[in-house]
Amino acid sequence: MFVGVHERQLDPKGRLALPASFRPRLEPRCFLSIGRDKCVDILTAEAFESAARDSMEKVRNGEMSLNQQRAQASNTFEVAIDAQGRINIEEKLREYAGLTLNSRVVVSGSFDRVEIWNPERHDRVVTMGIEQIAGSGE
Repeated sequence: MFVGVHERQLDPKGRLALPASFRPRLEPRCFLSIGRDKCVDILTAEAFESAARDSMEKVRNGEMSLNQQRAQASNTFEVAIDAQGRINIEEKLREYAGLTLNSRVVVSGSFDRVEIWNPERHDRVVTMGIEQIAGSGE
């Protein structure tokens, strides 16, 4: 399970140092893909294979369009984690998530995946989630 929030900096080449606590489950290779709410998802190889099988099954059952599957597949990249614990985030993914070179990003655990966020967007979605949780008891 991936939990916790870490602030990081994208370097001038689009590389990101992963939190040390996340690395053992992701090394040596992981998958980066477009995520919900305009973040970048990082999946272990096992989680990615499971998600890909689920997507194909949903297309067969009519629960997901073939275009959605194509968009997900063409915007997913297998990446190697370097000796310094860094991954390279493709320009396509940086644009999707609103991440810019030499800028601050948020790396957040989301149980079965890691998410990379634009800090302002992350603050908004977490605040909405907290309000939803707090509102359920009133």
